[in-house]
Amino acid sequence: MRVLSSAVVTAASLLPGLVSAINFDCEHIKKDNYKYDLSPLGGVHELYHAEKVDGSILNTTYVLNVCNILGGAAIRGNLNCGRSRNICGFEYTYEDGNPTSSRTFPIVGLEPMGGGEKDVEITRLKTDDSEVEGLRVKLTGGHYSNGEKKKKDAGAVIEFICDPALSGLEGLGEEEPKRLIRARAEDEDGDGEGDGEGNDDGEDDGPINNGTVPGRSLQFKSFGKADDDTYVLNLNWRTRYACDNYLEERGSSSSHWGFFTWLIVIFFLCAAAYLIFGSWLNYNRYGARGWDLLPHGDTIRDVPYLFQDWLRRVVNTFQGSGSRGGYSAV
Repeated sequence: MRVLSSAVVTAASLLPGLVSAINFDCEHIKKDNYKYDLSPLGGVHELYHAEKVDGSILNTTYVLNVCNILGGAAIRGNLNCGRSRNICGFEYTYEDGNPTSSRTFPIVGLEPMGGGEKDVEITRLKTDDSEVEGLRVKLTGGHYSNGEKKKKDAGAVIEFICDPALSGLEGLGEEEPKRLIRARAEDEDGDGEGDGEGNDDGEDDGPINNGTVPGRSLQFKSFGKADDDTYVLNLNWRTRYACDNYLEERGSSSSHWGFFTWLIVIFFLCAAAYLIFGSWLNYNRYGARGWDLLPHGDTIRDVPYLFQDWLRRVVNTFQGSGSRGGYSAV
């Protein structure tokens, strides 16, 4: 009994966290009488950003899953951001091409034990700019410290921009090139050309990566302190699922097929109900067995023969159409 009661108490304590975890339902988003489904964009995705800070290279990997928690993706080597998070950052500092330090910080999501809050704020982009169609989703629940004694609140602002030609997954499944991961210092004059020596496998690392990759639907914009003293990760995500009328257009294109599907289903249900009720009636009223149970059993048994007769009539009709009319000679 003690085990059961403790389990109930634990579940009750986690219930508020679980409710907060599901307050952003990617599949059922409704804003200003428009409906959106962003669930196809779910799954774990990664973005890379590298910059030069005080002579060192700061390489940050942003791991996100906007529709669910990260789970095992929140753990990288000895860094653990928390499985209940939705967006995490992993920072690696390099000096002379060698890693010197690393850390992780949560940007969006719940505490590891399900506590805390994850507020969601959704705005249609047309509210601010009538020429841009899509959604702006603001998520919170993280924290970040950039040398301050006290950690600051962190969050993310993702602008899902309508683009009918893109699914939103373009470029996300491809492996990032090494130059985005092993970023090195620019030339002292800051031209970003690199020293030309390349890495140990003979490939040139190239300039420091600013987080944008041509052809990819999801793009990094910035990460830094906002006006309200919180740290915000800004992302752009171009996808057809952010279009205002996408669900309506998709539904209208398949409405005819849906109608006929339901018509066939209803027909078979009615036929099954008729056979079952007729069989039950013949059994209780006449004590019928076997084929006699079925209503109109004689007709059903004669169906193959009736079909053969009908087929023979059709064949004879076509064969006789080519014969010459009138009386034949005796």
